[in-house]
Formats: sequence, structure tokens, C-alpha cells
Amino acid sequence: MRLFELLLVLSNIGLFAITVLLKKGRRRIPVFAASGIATLLLVIHWTVEGYRLQLLFSYCLTIIFLAISGYSYFTKTGPKKIPRFMLGSAYTAIALMLAATASLMYVFPVFKLPEPTGEFKVGTQTFHFVDPNREETFDEARDSKRELMVQVWYPAQAGTGKYAPFVPNPQILRYMAANYGLPGFTLQHLKYVSSHAYSGAEVSSAQTSYPLILANPGNGSSRFLHTSQAENLASHGYIVAVIDHTYNTFATEFPDGRITTSTTNDLFSPGDDYKTSRESRDKLGKVLTDDVAFTLDQFELIQSGKIPSHLKGRIDLGHIGVFGHSIGGATAYDAAYDPRIAVGIDLDGGLYRMRDREGLRKPFLFINSESYFEKLKMVLDSRVYTDDELNRMGSTREWEDQVAEDKKLELKRMRETVASGGQFLYIEATEHLNFTDVQYISPIFKMLGVTGKIAPERADFVINAYMLDFFDKHLKNQGGTLMKGPDNRFPEVKFATPLL
Repeated sequence: MRLFELLLVLSNIGLFAITVLLKKGRRRIPVFAASGIATLLLVIHWTVEGYRLQLLFSYCLTIIFLAISGYSYFTKTGPKKIPRFMLGSAYTAIALMLAATASLMYVFPVFKLPEPTGEFKVGTQTFHFVDPNREETFDEARDSKRELMVQVWYPAQAGTGKYAPFVPNPQILRYMAANYGLPGFTLQHLKYVSSHAYSGAEVSSAQTSYPLILANPGNGSSRFLHTSQAENLASHGYIVAVIDHTYNTFATEFPDGRITTSTTNDLFSPGDDYKTSRESRDKLGKVLTDDVAFTLDQFELIQSGKIPSHLKGRIDLGHIGVFGHSIGGATAYDAAYDPRIAVGIDLDGGLYRMRDREGLRKPFLFINSESYFEKLKMVLDSRVYTDDELNRMGSTREWEDQVAEDKKLELKRMRETVASGGQFLYIEATEHLNFTDVQYISPIFKMLGVTGKIAPERADFVINAYMLDFFDKHLKNQGGTLMKGPDNRFPEVKFATPLL
């Protein structure tokens, strides 16, 4: 919540209190003075912070109070006597508008992302890549090649000017709102949220090169929803490239102004049998995995200078990691079969293409939400759903039996990977979207159960700490303390590796 918008609402509350509590003959000057203060705060708020629709009632009340009190003050006469029931109705309406404004400010806050914990300042740059060897398969209307937008965060020299915005372009916010079933205007305030990165800053000269980490958002997500994770890793000496997987994001804007939206859900039909649904997920997964391989090819060109960038010659291509969330976590696992990638992390994502190859023999970390771990634990314990549970889930026993078979294979793949230096853990009180910056956007997500009871700041801190420790251990040959087992600084982290 921003300072002047808070002061504006408080001034409205004070103005309302003066109007109600003071007798008619004594309220003219105080109300006019309070209206002037509220109007001044409104002007400062609009000028310094920018308006947002969640405060519309507050803006209207400020202007109405100023007009009425100004008329009363300068004409020396108050308004005509108003019937008590009409006055009571007006007071009730004002109180409801103030309550609605306060609620909207709480539900849709202009929040601050957590400060990166590393010693480096952070720079950011966005790339547009076109793969000449792949046709776009998710948009049948266009005869085009596969295109990607990739945003990079990296260690930077001391930056100057303003931080880059959290959201790359406010135009995409209406698509994000639609993705969550909200009216298009509800998330427009996110354009006022700032990152902690400087656009186009020079790469820090503290090291000759930095390890590269490729990152993958989940289905219907976006690259900017992993800003806090990318910034934190960059502040600790990593180059982090987050891929917008075109047509699998809620919206991606390209340099020519085109905006693509999600079409990959079209692969799935409510009437599909389980085998068809699994094949569709594998088909989607292969495209996402190929996106990672292609992006890595482009960073080899950036390193050599064939693609212009401040990053030329500064990428340590001998130490490459990958991570992702949800289907992006499965993408990280699948992409890690690439011999160029040394290590990876899956944030709460079930695997795909498990039947296409043997288990991954590389260090890999699985960090799960408590709810996803409980699903895996059911399979480990050979527990089946009751009929009542299936009815509540809207599922069938046949479907869940096939899910369980796939989860058994997934656990086998995890077991094989953990044996090669990985770990399998979960975080108590977390849900699926605690692994993204969605958890900061609105407390309503916690009320709906899509984020867990854990505080967003704490979830972010814990996840970042374990990601950093794992990457440091395998890409920098340092750290690794948190990978040894439970740590009393992080009591919510539970090591489930022995269960495998």
C-alpha cells in the first residue's frame, strides 16, 4: 500500500467523521479545511503515485466534499435542511464506499517485491528469438516460425535511474485478469509495482563470467511472475533467463506490438480419456523442452557476440542450470537431459514424457507444495480415494487409478535422480502458486486456497534459500549446507527423500 493513497483514504475517513460528529453550525470551517487537505493529498497521489480504479470511490468523495463544503464556506450558508432519512441514507452510502475502498486496497495492493539478498545489483534485458527450424504449431491461423520472448536478469554494475517495472507492458494485465476469472480492469494497479532491476545496465566486472540458469513458468503464467526468484539468483552471481513459452502464457507481447495469448489448453478436451490427455501433455511438453534447447543455442550466440548484448563473453557455458514451476518444472526436468545442462530444480511440477527415456542421472532438486506431496504420499502408501472423495473431486476411480500408475513412475524417476545427488522435499502450508509472485498480488488467492497459509514473504525467502543453496553447490562448488538435511532455521521444510 502506497503512502499517499493511504493518507487520502484516511483523510476521507476523518472528513466523514467530522461531518457526522460535529453539529451543523460548527462543522463549516473544519469540513472545508479537511476537504482542502484531502484534495491536496489527491493531487499529490495522482501526480506522484498515479491513480488506480480501486480508489474511485475515494476520488469521488473527495471531490464531492470539496464542492459542497466550498459552496457552504464561501456563501456563508449551509445546504437546505435535509430530511433525516435522506441524510442517514447518504451517511450509510458514504460509509459503504469507504469500506469498499479499504477492502479493494487490501485485496489488490500495490505491493513491494522482496529485496534480493545477494551482494550484486541486478540488471535486466529482454530478447526476441525466432527459431527458423520449427513451425509454430499452436496458432493454426499463422504460417510462422516458433518465436520466444526471453527476459534475462544478471549481476550488474551500480545501476542508475529508476528500476524496471515489474510488468513488462500493462496491456497484458487484462489477459492476466481474465486468466483468473476477474474483470479486465482489476489488476491494472500492477503497473505501479517495481522490480529491483535496472534495464540495460552493464554487467558487473566483479567476475569474468557467471553461470547461466534457464527458467520456465507454468501453464498460463508469465516470465514476470518469477521476478523475485530471478532477481535473487542474479544478485548472487547468476545470469537467469526466464522463457515466455509462446501460447502457453496468458499473454506475451512481441516487439512489433503483437500479443499472443494461451491456446495450449486447446490440446485438452474434457471428454478425453486419460491416455489421450497424457499424450497431449507430452506433445505440449516436447515443444516446451525444445524451447529450452533453442534458447540455450541462442545464449551460445550471445556469448560469441553473434547476437548483440552486454552479456557477450560473460556467460559461463560450462556451468548451466535450469528450473521451472508446474509444467515448467517438468520442462526443467525434461530439458536437463541436454548434456549442456548440469543441474535442475522442479518447483511443484508433475513430470511428462517419462516413458520416452530412462531416469535422469544428474543432481536434481524437487521442491513440492504440501498439497502435492500429500498426493504423492497417497501413492507411496497405496491409499485409494473413497467414493465420497471421488464425488467431491468430480473424478472417477478409473481415472485416478491411471493417475496413480503415472505417479508411481514419477516417483521411480525421482528416486533415480535423487540417487545421483538430488533431493526431494516439501514446504509445509504451501500451495501450488506459492512458487510464483502470484502470492503477492492479492490475499484473495490465499482465501481461495490457491496459495497456502504461509506468508508470501516467508515462502519466497525459503524457496529462494534452497534454490540458491542447490545451485551454489553444483554450479559454483560452494554452499550445499541446506541440502544435508533439516535445518532449524527452516522448520517448514520437510525432507521426504527417505520415503522414496
